[in-house]
Amino acid sequence: MPCAGWKTLDFEIRPSCRVAARAAVAAAAPGLRDAELSVVLGDDSLLRRLNHEWRGQDKPTNVLSFPSAEFDEGTEVDPLPEESPLLLGDVILSYETVTAEALAQGKAVADHLRHLVIHGTLHLLGFDHEAEDEALRMEALETRILAGMGIADPYSPLSPGDDPMAEAVHHG
Repeated sequence: MPCAGWKTLDFEIRPSCRVAARAAVAAAAPGLRDAELSVVLGDDSLLRRLNHEWRGQDKPTNVLSFPSAEFDEGTEVDPLPEESPLLLGDVILSYETVTAEALAQGKAVADHLRHLVIHGTLHLLGFDHEAEDEALRMEALETRILAGMGIADPYSPLSPGDDPMAEAVHHG
């Protein structure tokens, strides 16, 4: 069951998450047709607990991804039999952190949520941002996917309302 705060938002969350995840898979793994992932709409308490347990960081975060399989960035995936979808893993989001970041950065919560679902889905597909070249490649792909959805570049300090000193996204 999602955190109650998500229900207070004035847009359709499930379709927004579905469209964002599908766009990320289509861009990053175009041959992958039958795949599933979970999007968990949690809160700061859940994300703090998971972040502490799995990353050793005792603080909430906006998004965490837990892949079910190992992918290398840009891996070509062989199609699976129709009855066997590939389970990608879980993308878990925090209501309080996502909405606070959107407000602080002058972004629509719906756009920020879509960005984070894309970001988390790319992690499930093997993308990372530990090294600068990986981060630039991942950010460029996120920006391209978001542009296709009519959403401004979240990494550009010139985006309306962005604080160039604010950390937009960077969780695994």
